Amino acid sequence: MTLQTVEPAGPLLAGFSVNRPSNKLLAKLPMEDYQRIQSKLTQLPLRFRQVLHKQDKTITAVVFPGAGACSLTKQLGDGSSAEIATVGSEGVVGAEVFFGDDVAAYETLVQVPGHGYEMPVAAFIEEMSRRGAFYNLVVRYNQALMTLVMQTTVCNGVHSVEQRCCRWLLTMRDRVGSDDLKMTHEMLATMLGVRRPSVTLVIVSLQRKGIVETHRGNVRIVDRKALETMACECYLTVKTTFARLLPEATAA
Repeated sequence: MTLQTVEPAGPLLAGFSVNRPSNKLLAKLPMEDYQRIQSKLTQLPLRFRQVLHKQDKTITAVVFPGAGACSLTKQLGDGSSAEIATVGSEGVVGAEVFFGDDVAAYETLVQVPGHGYEMPVAAFIEEMSRRGAFYNLVVRYNQALMTLVMQTTVCNGVHSVEQRCCRWLLTMRDRVGSDDLKMTHEMLATMLGVRRPSVTLVIVSLQRKGIVETHRGNVRIVDRKALETMACECYLTVKTTFARLLPEATAA
């Protein structure tokens, strides 16, 4: 489908393309719907390690990532934490406010810098209440996200660190859209909820097999097919679910 051109609504989207936004949910809205909500969106630079939603604090805005990726992490009372989901340009964070939960149950942290689109909670609830195309896309995405969270929970409990690491690299690659992932072993260990030496052993093994290349603060996927064979079934399960529930956004 050829995308129509939309003139920016004043300074809010200044600096962004006049075509559809880079967030895939927003990009797949009918033109009439997108034109209506465009003025409710504010450009938002996503900086590395920026906290969009702090755990146990009130959510004031819903964010649609356009480039980069965010990690949803859950912190426990002893200070330990682990990632429960990764969200990129295919999704939205903070949508739970529509379902009556305006207190963040997890922390939303920018892992890969980029940009996004911010919508005030009141405007988001108003748009969702229309029960139109916007509502339909967000609800289907939330169902897919729930599958991702559930699969991640099972994965962390039964699969090896190597399998989980491969799954995470593939998932992040899909969200970012690049084989080059800016990340450290420490960051990956935190996301998986394991010790750093365990992650280092896995990355070194993958490098020796020619599956990845590593440089300081960067991991490059060289052989994606081999990486997929080493990942657990959770990666394919989640990918299939997203393709089924959001075929238009998945193919965007």
